[in-house]
This record gives sequence, structure tokens and C-alpha cells, in this order.
Amino acid sequence: MVYRPFRYEQIMSAAESYDVRARRLFGGMGVYTGNRMFAFLIGEDIGLKLSPEDRELALKIAGSGPICPEPNAEPFEGYVKMPIQVLDNKEEFKSWLERSAAYAQSKVLA
Repeated sequence: MVYRPFRYEQIMSAAESYDVRARRLFGGMGVYTGNRMFAFLIGEDIGLKLSPEDRELALKIAGSGPICPEPNAEPFEGYVKMPIQVLDNKEEFKSWLERSAAYAQSKVLA
């Protein structure tokens, strides 16, 4: 059976203009544009890699926070777990996803 997190289709559809691909990573899936990961899916959660400015804005949204690949693991640096109200709002989610993918494409990520 192929592993696909709950929100796989949502993120792949929203990011199709970025020529994305996904691969298994740490019990979830990393989503890449080119060779740069910009999103992480695990179960029903989506974490987006954001610029420092966008990360600060995203962390002010109730329900947002760090995203971890496993319960006791360190959170992914620079990623924000998007809250359910953003994930369930198609336009708002797409806006955040576009910020994340553009940031990944514009920056050499370590």
C-alpha cells in the first residue's frame, strides 16, 4: 500500500504550478519544488517553511506552532505547522503555500 498523509491531495493540488514532488521522510512526506523542500506532511498536519517575516506572522495565528516528525523529536527549524482554520480555507492555505514555495525557490537552504 502507498503511504499518503491525509492532506496529500490538498497540498499537491494547491502547489501544482510549482512542479512539486513528494517523498517519504521521517514518518511523513517532504514536498519539494526542484530540490528544495518547502512543506512537510504528517498525518493531518502540514508544516510550511517560511521566511522569518512570514514565520512571525504565521505563529500569531491561533493553533499554529512548530512541526515535529515524531512526538519526542526536535521540531523542523523554520517550519510552521499551519492551524486547521488555515488548512480548511482553500484561498488562505494557497496563499501561505505560495509564500513557502517562493521562499524555498528564492533561497539556498542549508
